Amino acid sequence: MLSIENLSVKVEDRLILRDVNLNINVGEVHVLFGPNGAGKSTLINTIIGNPRYKVVEGSIYFKGKDITDMPIYERAKLGIGLAYQKPPEIPGVKLRDLLKIIARVDWEEIERMAEILKFKDFLDRDVNVGFSGGEVKRSELLQLFAQNPDFMMFDEPDSGVDVENIKLLGRIINHLLEKDRKPADRRKAGLIITHMGHILKFINVDRAHILYNGVIACSGSPEEILNTIIKYGYKRCIRCYQRRR
Repeated sequence: MLSIENLSVKVEDRLILRDVNLNINVGEVHVLFGPNGAGKSTLINTIIGNPRYKVVEGSIYFKGKDITDMPIYERAKLGIGLAYQKPPEIPGVKLRDLLKIIARVDWEEIERMAEILKFKDFLDRDVNVGFSGGEVKRSELLQLFAQNPDFMMFDEPDSGVDVENIKLLGRIINHLLEKDRKPADRRKAGLIITHMGHILKFINVDRAHILYNGVIACSGSPEEILNTIIKYGYKRCIRCYQRRR
């Protein structure tokens, strides 16, 4: 579904990503670890098409189509969605109205999901205005559910969220990514950005990567990589990074 080839990205005059390669197939969910400042958010902003992030080399393909220079709204129409870590407040815009504008599913389904997320009381409030950290995350998931994209990215869904909310968010993310279906029936794919991996207790992930200093230092089993990070931190990434140079 998503193929990234030799991607290098600049923000202003600073090179953030260098020669990144990543392939995510239909039905797969990948997780991207990395310390703060490693380039994780840069990668997903580049995938979504944020114009602040300039591709200086490489290509991004979605469903076989080159989207490297495509604007955000066209990528969204193709089926790419993003749950932001810190989305903006939008005073004067009710969440209900925003959901109706972006909806690709029936309103009854959106209301059912709002009930599952314990969020029906927020539908007539201004988007994200006065929301707590956990409420912002639930708002983002409800918007993503309404948009119904084929490829979903989640930027640190477990940051600033208590344990009870993490469990609920994990269950909904599993549902959005069709991890509650048989493998042969899955048509979605996803990429989850996380710093310490708390959300992985509640999400089924197929493959893990560590982004360190703008390059993917290693890839492999999510459980093995997470256990290594928990035990050693990101210190071992330095060795992998130095071997790649």
